[in-house]
Amino acid sequence: MCKMWQPVAALCCLVVLTGAWSTPHFEPLSEELVSYVNKRNTTWQAGHNFRNADMSYVKRLCGTILEGPKLPQRVGLAEDMNLPESFDAREQWPNCPTIREIRDQGSCGSCWAFGAVEAISDRICIHTNGNVNVEVSAEDMLSCCGLACGNGCNGGFPAAAWNFWTKKGLVSGGLYNSHVGCRPYSIPPCEHHVNGSRPQCKGEGETPKCSKSCEPGYSPTYKEDKHYGYSSYSVPSSEEEIMAEIYKNGPVEGAFTVYEDFLAYKSGVYQHVTGYMVGGHAIRVLGWGVENGTPYWLAANSWNTDWGDNGLFKILRGQDHCGIESDIVAGIPRTDLYWKKI
Repeated sequence: MCKMWQPVAALCCLVVLTGAWSTPHFEPLSEELVSYVNKRNTTWQAGHNFRNADMSYVKRLCGTILEGPKLPQRVGLAEDMNLPESFDAREQWPNCPTIREIRDQGSCGSCWAFGAVEAISDRICIHTNGNVNVEVSAEDMLSCCGLACGNGCNGGFPAAAWNFWTKKGLVSGGLYNSHVGCRPYSIPPCEHHVNGSRPQCKGEGETPKCSKSCEPGYSPTYKEDKHYGYSSYSVPSSEEEIMAEIYKNGPVEGAFTVYEDFLAYKSGVYQHVTGYMVGGHAIRVLGWGVENGTPYWLAANSWNTDWGDNGLFKILRGQDHCGIESDIVAGIPRTDLYWKKI
């Protein structure tokens, strides 16, 4: 019986190897990779981001540990909900400026924290009917969540970030050197995409220390400035359920596998064409739509506005492409804390 299976096993191995050889490999960030993607005439266009960057730095940006701890899954929401063909949270909630904001994580694998605080900021505004606009601090999340969230600039878990918000709360804090909020981001942006005025990004970068005090001159106190979640949860890995969550409650955090060709994304609906895995990456999903017949998710990255399509990208929807639909997390803010102040 075993002998019968030997030729079959050998044939299977040959098929796998043939598939691997059929797609040529190019140096990441290279002209050859960009040219290959564009000549394939697929659903997206490649170009040069990360000029002169070292791949050790780029890999560090993908700081999400995939298949980490999970939050309880919320019950179905999409049933009996009439969802539109396209949706953009920026247009749905124009009085919430954070939805349009693109942040920069700098030389730190803090995407897991950024995706969370960006969506949390959006949801605070949405669930207070635009009365509370706050930039929740990525610095506070990154530095104070500790081992429960992972390893700071060396990677973390999106689900743990949302759980930290509900259990411990987060203070406000804007972009680097903005002096906005209690704890603005302390890691400077750098020129990791194009030639420009910022310093070149490098792979190293230490996680900031957890400081339970606001920057000088800011009021209220650190403890008084805390924002909390009422609940946090994972969203079922269903296209309709994710759409319903965004439609009803606002942007969510998602995580997916990054391949080398994604680094060169410029426009269109991304689908993996070539290249090896780089790492896991967390982003904020703003909506969905259809482009030239291809369904997509609209997402905001945290690699500044000079990456991709002004900091945004689209990725194939409905096929769990690169795992984009398997790790969606979200939560509801404690709005009772705000109504007393409004």
